[in-house]
Amino acid sequence: MKNFTYLVVLSLFSFSLNAQDDLLNELEGDVAIDQTVSSAFKGLKVVNFESTKLAGKSDLYFVVSHRFGTVKNGFDDFFGLDNAVTQLKFIYGITDGINIGVARSSFQKKYGVHFKYRLLQQEKEGMPFTVVGYNLLTINSGLDKDFLPNLEFSDRLTFTNQILISRKMNDELSLLLAPTWVHENLATRSAVVEENGTTKFYDEENNQFAIGIGGRYKLTSRWSINIDYGIHLNRNDNSIYKNPLSIGFDLETGGHVFQMHFTNAQAMFEEGFIVQGQGDWGDGDFFFGFNLSRVF
Repeated sequence: MKNFTYLVVLSLFSFSLNAQDDLLNELEGDVAIDQTVSSAFKGLKVVNFESTKLAGKSDLYFVVSHRFGTVKNGFDDFFGLDNAVTQLKFIYGITDGINIGVARSSFQKKYGVHFKYRLLQQEKEGMPFTVVGYNLLTINSGLDKDFLPNLEFSDRLTFTNQILISRKMNDELSLLLAPTWVHENLATRSAVVEENGTTKFYDEENNQFAIGIGGRYKLTSRWSINIDYGIHLNRNDNSIYKNPLSIGFDLETGGHVFQMHFTNAQAMFEEGFIVQGQGDWGDGDFFFGFNLSRVF
């Protein structure tokens, strides 16, 4: 009788353990494990180029970007302090994956509106990249009808379209690739040349193509070094403009990211720094600037 009782108790115990294992397995099967890779970039921009970071749903970002004049002239204009330009931008997260932004820059008195949206998200096991689309429309209100009597409103418009592809390689290093298409309704005049007593004008094509490359390397929990470079693929051979190279540091301080950088392009809208990067690092002709973002 005692042996029978032991067998009954052992059977019930074994059944209870199996039932618990089945229940745990069922519960674990219902748990969705988050495989997404986040924080490839802390700032909305690498330096000049957009990063794959987006504002979260219902977040409102206020971004102040300031770019001093060239440091090349030294004390004549206090290393560019006298010729600074500023851009003010508001960015709103419609959803976690869709942003809209509006901005105004004192450089050429340009206004801009952009859409930024996530197409793919990098995963720990699976998708190796984050892919984000970026579309920008700018209006150049600085064009003067006194010098361009046939100017129409459409001539003030420029369209920029980018695919931003990033990969967080590890906890320290993130990389970015940004194929870019810029369409200028009024093409940039990039050179005026005197040849045999004749003045020749060289304009860029209305459709221009570029590749942006960039990266972020985390130095400490709050500091990182960021670099980006734009390769203008069909710039005309006579152009006075240069490809934009930018080097900077990010400082994360709670509610905002402060970016300090040096670049050879004073413009801050994409078509400006890609097409009209006027400085030359080799001649010491570059600009100091910063981006300060605050989220509400």
